Amino acid sequence: MSDRTLAATDAAGKRHKSTRVPNVFHFVFGMKPQTQPFHLMHYLCLASCIGVNHPDSVFFHCQHQPWGEYWDRIRPHLKVARIEPDSFVSSFHYRDPEVESLRYAHLADIARLQILAEYGGVYADLDTLFVSPLPASFFERSFIMGREPEQWSAAGSAAGGALCNAWMMGEPNAPFAREFLRQTYKSFDGSWSNHSTVLAYRVSREYPEWIDIEPPRSFFHFDYSGTDIGNVFKRRVTDLAGIFSIHLWSHCWWEAAVMHSAFFHEGRLTPAYVRHADTTYAAIARPFLPQDLGRQDRVTWTKEQLYATVENASWLRRKLVRKLVRFIARGGRPASDGKVPA
Repeated sequence: MSDRTLAATDAAGKRHKSTRVPNVFHFVFGMKPQTQPFHLMHYLCLASCIGVNHPDSVFFHCQHQPWGEYWDRIRPHLKVARIEPDSFVSSFHYRDPEVESLRYAHLADIARLQILAEYGGVYADLDTLFVSPLPASFFERSFIMGREPEQWSAAGSAAGGALCNAWMMGEPNAPFAREFLRQTYKSFDGSWSNHSTVLAYRVSREYPEWIDIEPPRSFFHFDYSGTDIGNVFKRRVTDLAGIFSIHLWSHCWWEAAVMHSAFFHEGRLTPAYVRHADTTYAAIARPFLPQDLGRQDRVTWTKEQLYATVENASWLRRKLVRKLVRFIARGGRPASDGKVPA
């Protein structure tokens, strides 16, 4: 999709009738200084949002503004709004240093609720890929969230359910948004998600008349396991009926050093990958990739595949060494699950 086509798409599909939920999309980003350029995944999130949903406006809320080629290309199609970090979360004393390093994510948790409660519209994380338009009936509801399968987490299983705050939609001043925000402050304890997914489900049980809940397939069909991350980035799933958007769980696989079991990281999500790969993500994102954006030729794609093969072999060797070290540290005894490392 060229810049000219993107601009035409941005202008052509705007809703002219008044709806309960305004046809505006909100994204929150940059709650920490930006040391890396805006990524292609983020560009394609915004471009697919505009191309699929034809919003009246796309608001990009940030504390630290992005930079780089992809940002420069998408910036003219956005309304950028500066936000200040929440004082409560900013000053919170975390007991877990690992979770504390993710404070920026908790700041975004608060910001998205504040924005939806005040202005209404649709919120989505920037690691989202939009697949099909939201039904018109969604814009006449007070508040909507998508359900996660209970088996995804121990906390969700114990609570009987979880609603993921990576996608939310509501009218201005929606009662559910206000109550969810109030209880977020009350329940915030410095854990990763006690104040978000499980709390959202708990509030929905207390006030079921305030919210409509979509099944997992609508927004969270693919989970963060190696199998489903592979189904998105390494294999092609063609049955996308009933899927409005795909959450990509980028924090699970973003860094190459993590060596995610799906054998994928941010460095492999390139223009050449989107142009040539036969995968779920590439097939959906391809129409929104301008042909002059980055290197997309077949030779570049072949080189990237060769490099990925070499890197995969290195990952496998390192994982094997780690397993052997743990096996030796246990004195040759099997792991707690009874399995001997392969």
